[in-house]
Amino acid sequence: MFKPRSLGPVAFLAALFFSGCTLFPADGPNDWDFSASQKGPLPYSLVRLSPQVVEVLKKNLPRIAGVFQDRSPPKDIRFGVGDVVSVTIFEAASGGLFIPAEASVRPGNFITIPNQQVDSKGDISVPYAGAVRAKGRTQVEVQAAIVNTLKNRAIEPQVVVSLIEQRTSLISVLGDVKQPSRFPANHAGERLLDVITRAGGPARDGYDEWVMLERGGKRALAPFGAMVYEPANNIFAHPEDTIYLYREPQTFLAFGAVANGTSGGGQGQFAFDAWRLSLAEAVAKAGGLNDIQAEAGGVYLYRGETRDVAMELGLDCSGYQGPIIPVIYQIDFREPDMYFLATKFEMRNKDVIFIANAATVEISKALNFFQLVVGTANSPMTAAINAYALKAAAKGTASTTTLVGGSVSP
Repeated sequence: MFKPRSLGPVAFLAALFFSGCTLFPADGPNDWDFSASQKGPLPYSLVRLSPQVVEVLKKNLPRIAGVFQDRSPPKDIRFGVGDVVSVTIFEAASGGLFIPAEASVRPGNFITIPNQQVDSKGDISVPYAGAVRAKGRTQVEVQAAIVNTLKNRAIEPQVVVSLIEQRTSLISVLGDVKQPSRFPANHAGERLLDVITRAGGPARDGYDEWVMLERGGKRALAPFGAMVYEPANNIFAHPEDTIYLYREPQTFLAFGAVANGTSGGGQGQFAFDAWRLSLAEAVAKAGGLNDIQAEAGGVYLYRGETRDVAMELGLDCSGYQGPIIPVIYQIDFREPDMYFLATKFEMRNKDVIFIANAATVEISKALNFFQLVVGTANSPMTAAINAYALKAAAKGTASTTTLVGGSVSP
């Protein structure tokens, strides 16, 4: 009859190791668990960091320039309902419609109509011309419309229209600025930083400030530092823009085999303390990899990416619900070039970094466990043998009794 043999020490250790080492304490998943768990109850996509991945993520950073491609100055300011305008009409000689003959020739030879608002219909009133459309027109276009109406009645009329009080075409600057306000757009054109300066500038440290621009139903978001250090984001402000500044300190979490350096670090939550932070800087901020415990090829970053970004990364998103796709980026710091990529990989607020234990750490746990089990099993037998030896010595037979290798021989 076949009789199964008991597991030897090596086989026992192997069985413990390849079973996932669930018997031993751990501070997170093992390196091999990431590939095995992708189809679990909470699926995710595992992406290995590469130059292509870094380029895709760089294009999709939260930046204003990525949403608003038009970086040209705004077009001419157009009148709106409520704007106060002034109309001055010139004639080439007296005896015309506005300059009577008895007035002779006088310097300027003109007449100024009292200031008036653009009415609710978008019109202004001009004598002998009636209602003239002003809403949606520029200063030059309104002047041309008045001249065209009066040219057959007045003597070579010329018209100057001036904006006395601008109540439309305003820019709103709100939030965490020193003087939140709504003010007229500058005809010469101003960039976003110029407009923020008109509102007094950020009320707090710039590296924790975010800028949101809303224009024509579209929104864009960027760190305030990106406005200063990346000029492409400092686009021209347009009439009816809304600029909102708010403070949001950025943080990330670090778990696993991180080192506890003399300057801090270890597992926990860390503040960026800067308007942007690279992956390499984040790992260093947490203390770096523990050279006794860490698996250099098992550094992982957890993040939710939008569906569009995930598709650009080449991921199959058909099995995911909702607009956010859970993605885990794998970084292999055993490869020298990976450190260059880590300096280009920009961290996001609330990112999670996990550094897995090396396989040798799990083997060491198994060896310690096996030694503990064997030692615990041998302790009662050793105690019994020693007790028998002492008893024999007490009877005077100790001279004929030898303790050898855990057994008693007469």
